[in-house]
Amino acid sequence: MAEEPRTAAPPEAVRPPPARSKRRSNAVRPDPGFLDHLQALRAMPRGLLLGRIAYRLRRPLMALPFYVALLPGSRAAQPLTLPPDPWPGDAAQGAALVEGRFRFAGLTLREPKPLWKPRGATSEWQAEMHAFAWLRDLRACNGDAARRLARSMTAEWIETFGSRWSEPAWEPLVVGRRLSHWMGQYDFFASSGEIEFRKALLHSAARQANHLARVLPAGLAGADLILAVRGLALAGTCLPGGEKWLHRALDLLVNELPEQILPDGGHCERSPARHLGVLRDLVDIKSTLHAAGVEPPGELQLAIESMGPTLRLYQHGDGGLGLFNGSQAEQGFKVDMVLRRADARRRPRLSAPQTGFQRIQAGRTLVMVDAGVPAPPGLDRYAHAGTLAMEVSVGRERLVVNCGAPGAGAAGRHWRQAVRATAAHSTLTLAETNSAALATRKHFLGPSLLQRPETVHCRREEQEGAALLEMQHDGYRLPYGAIHHRRLYLGPGGDDLRGEDRVEVLDPDKAVGLPYAIRFHLHPDVQAALLTGGGVLLRLAKGGGWRLRAAGAEELTLEESIYFGDGEARRTTQLVLFGHLDTKGVQVKWALHRETTPR
Repeated sequence: MAEEPRTAAPPEAVRPPPARSKRRSNAVRPDPGFLDHLQALRAMPRGLLLGRIAYRLRRPLMALPFYVALLPGSRAAQPLTLPPDPWPGDAAQGAALVEGRFRFAGLTLREPKPLWKPRGATSEWQAEMHAFAWLRDLRACNGDAARRLARSMTAEWIETFGSRWSEPAWEPLVVGRRLSHWMGQYDFFASSGEIEFRKALLHSAARQANHLARVLPAGLAGADLILAVRGLALAGTCLPGGEKWLHRALDLLVNELPEQILPDGGHCERSPARHLGVLRDLVDIKSTLHAAGVEPPGELQLAIESMGPTLRLYQHGDGGLGLFNGSQAEQGFKVDMVLRRADARRRPRLSAPQTGFQRIQAGRTLVMVDAGVPAPPGLDRYAHAGTLAMEVSVGRERLVVNCGAPGAGAAGRHWRQAVRATAAHSTLTLAETNSAALATRKHFLGPSLLQRPETVHCRREEQEGAALLEMQHDGYRLPYGAIHHRRLYLGPGGDDLRGEDRVEVLDPDKAVGLPYAIRFHLHPDVQAALLTGGGVLLRLAKGGGWRLRAAGAEELTLEESIYFGDGEARRTTQLVLFGHLDTKGVQVKWALHRETTPR
């Protein structure tokens, strides 16, 4: 029986409300059509597009009954070496598995039958089952019952899928993840197993590694390709006769890293969460190579060294990540664990100009801004229409946030597109239209951007402890003939954050009369109250107070919003400044000042 968490329909935070005509306009960018999606396909890198087509053409051949049987296996009874796996699992999740509750991708199935493709299971649920990441949770649970369950489920998978190709069991990304977890958790569940089980496990792992070496890159890109390569590299170091797989993995890695890791140390997908995942995978590959006595390539060490300080740029005071481009906050200790294993001792970068993020900090106040062009075609699966969006934290408390990203699964499915919208970010929205057009057709393209700002400028200035950012993007130039300018100034003590949002009108026929909304999404722990004299009083959970005042907008309101920083939906509040453009556009100035408690 399936259990899904209940979530409400998207509120006004992330979809235009159907009322108040004075805020709306008939001049709204039309939904993208077939030609827009075709143009986005043409913009995708040719090598990536051809790789995806080639892999799809090969799938019927791989589905033939004899394909897997012809893949060379292994007769070994023990791996040559085992990779270190210090990452913590979820003991509660492991205990639930032992009790027969299988919760993956936001969906819980009790005693699923048939185990690997039960009724009601989503594709995400099945992918997580076949990837075997849950072995880490069983390890955290520990005990003989968890170990026996891990062995029995692995044996059942080998019997059911070990000699025939099918999806999602043999999808390249799933295979790479499964090899990583089989090797990483081998000591926990396999080393004490019977010799027949260990031989069957290593025989199947060798077949999977041969398959993976044949098909990669298989149309994968970005962090997904690195994750699949990690599985091939681990199999190549751990299994007898795996030298050819390791050589293939390192060749792919050496070719990919200079393309994926930008000069400022940021990952090309521009997502803090994807950046974290790639750095963790690279650290795992390096540790496994050291354990096997293999010298890591210089490109691997260089990538790890450059990614660490940029990961720190994405950290708020609580240690978690900024909510940009499909990211959740993550637990601070897990982010710090990756940084420690990467030996990233340098201070955080304040500016990542190639990746397009800025961090300004004074006193206990931190401001993080997405000040770059969205990820390019083929790497924009997690890209949001949040150009010039900002987040603000004070000490370990978050004040202004973006909506974040829902967890995987059916419960969050209807939210995924909504939270990618510009209105789900703390920035300006023009005519309730996204600053980057989102793909609506899943076939082949998947989640992506059809149109995006072509030019994003950012100028940074620092003097005597104060910092100024001057930014602009042209995401509204084509549909409305308008440019969004944003200036942010943080005073030396961190108690004074001032901003200016300005819309420059290039084409009055398109732009005049359009409504705009400047949103400040608040963390759920922040309390907000409108003041009779104007402005809004914001109270942090630990008692700190901030006052927001604004000039130039027609209206300031408090409205509902939603927060997915932890993956689950939480109700919260947003401050919204409304108005309309005239022939000169608009200029709205606002300020956030810390409230001092009188003695």
